[in-house]
Amino acid sequence: MANSLLGALEIAARTDPGLVRGKNEDSVFADANQGLVILADGMGGYNAGEIASNMATKLLSARLVAAFKATAAYRTDSGSGLLFAHRCLKEQIAAVNLAIYQASESQSKFGGMGTTLVAAVFCDDQVVVAHIGDSRLYRLRGNEFTAMTHDHSVLQEQIDSGLISAAEARYSLQRNLVTRAVGIEAEVEAEIHVHPVRPGDVYLLCSDGLYDLVEEVEIHYALEMHAVNLECSAAKLIQMANDNGGNDNISVVVIKVLHAFPAAKRGWSKLWSWLN
Repeated sequence: MANSLLGALEIAARTDPGLVRGKNEDSVFADANQGLVILADGMGGYNAGEIASNMATKLLSARLVAAFKATAAYRTDSGSGLLFAHRCLKEQIAAVNLAIYQASESQSKFGGMGTTLVAAVFCDDQVVVAHIGDSRLYRLRGNEFTAMTHDHSVLQEQIDSGLISAAEARYSLQRNLVTRAVGIEAEVEAEIHVHPVRPGDVYLLCSDGLYDLVEEVEIHYALEMHAVNLECSAAKLIQMANDNGGNDNISVVVIKVLHAFPAAKRGWSKLWSWLN
């Protein structure tokens, strides 16, 4: 029952330390066949941020892949009506959060470590997006470039309340203060949404090391210009951030939808109904 998409997706993933930081505290995971992508941006003293982000991507990817082998991601939960992928993301992110929190509590050198998280599961011509913190997911559909996540940050709350404008926010000293993160507390709630997917869509997961240094209009343009070669697209985005100072780690995952991937369940369920 594994979530196999049979070549429906093309993915390029890159992470770069940037030009200022001595280590890379970002971590990424991507598996086109499973339709699973994850990006995490760690925080904490010493190398704790690196530990947290790596734990997040490794633990979550392993848990999700195992879960989808047992139950197809596109299955609908009879009680809630939600996709299994939706329920699974919620439950497994909670488990990963607790694991990171317990590691932080048990070892003083990792005290206070945490990470942002954005993850996407593609199944049945849909994408289930979960996020915590200020790492983002964008969608390019035709010439429309849209942020599909809403930052969990002090800055976003100020923008939402009208205290500052989006333009002023780019120069705020509170840009990197998140209001929600993985591993900081024993419990955290991921924000999860489901969106329809179309062939030709391009999706971008990125850490703040990209969008803090590169304007959204420039990210949009780079994705359009390099849509035929995702590796070039990912490399170009990182280069743009480094050209603008590279003062943070930079991570990107670019996904292109090559063709539709409806769940096989429909044909089988019709046949089963007819036979019975």
